[in-house]
Amino acid sequence: MENKKVKLTNVCPVFISKDVKKTVEFYVEKLGFKFAEHYDKIDNFATIYRDSIEIVIVQTKFGQIQSNTKRYGAGYDAYIDTDTVDGIDIIYEEFVSKGVHILSKPRKTDYGSYEFVIEDIDGRLIGIGLIYSNQIYFENSNYLG
Repeated sequence: MENKKVKLTNVCPVFISKDVKKTVEFYVEKLGFKFAEHYDKIDNFATIYRDSIEIVIVQTKFGQIQSNTKRYGAGYDAYIDTDTVDGIDIIYEEFVSKGVHILSKPRKTDYGSYEFVIEDIDGRLIGIGLIYSNQIYFENSNYLG
């Protein structure tokens, strides 16, 4: 068997929801996603899409949904990159106009990213941004790009 180099091309987070239909509705109406629903399957779920972003929303069977920040005291639940740094302000204005709960306005971080944070209908914190300074972000890194 020949060894072939395979590239990983995407990550698809799985979000748990108490009400998959309401969560999907939020992402479609407020954040501009499209969806593929699978409400009639053994596991009630849907997949939502916007541009190259793909997220699976799955119905919880037990337990409580909490953001990483509430549960662990740190961390967003997802981070979405825009294709340009200027795009961050454009997406921010789009979300403001749709009444999305914004937790922080676009700002430059001390780690070299320009970002803002929203809260979704289930309380998840989602950062939206992009690295604006490779020099700052990759200062202590072995990543070569």
